[in-house]
Amino acid sequence: MTKQHLSALYRSYIACLNRRDWPMLGQFVQQNVVHNGKRIGLSGYREMLERDFFEIPDLFFDIELLVSDPPHVASRLRFDCTPTGTFLGLPVNGRKVSFTENVFYQFGADRIEQVWSIIDKAAIEAQL
Repeated sequence: MTKQHLSALYRSYIACLNRRDWPMLGQFVQQNVVHNGKRIGLSGYREMLERDFFEIPDLFFDIELLVSDPPHVASRLRFDCTPTGTFLGLPVNGRKVSFTENVFYQFGADRIEQVWSIIDKAAIEAQL
């Protein structure tokens, strides 16, 4: 797997999320995916994303930085969105907030097998 191939695959994955094309998610994520050390599987991963989009109707994943070093991808994602209620335990309640997520992925067989994610909660707190 080349850096270019992995970068293109990741960009296609993000496009899938932004389209909310849940039936296609399995093309990018393995059945036994692990998220932040917990095996949640593809169905749990999809449920997590669907919940995020339900709670944040204008959610859009914007790639700010992308580094590919097969089999890993590191990405800084930017969000400018309006969570409808409580988000990360914070009473956002329909206010527009901007924040980033630093996320690392491990790929195997052209699919995501592990995800490590950290959201900049302090940036949200500073806006409330």
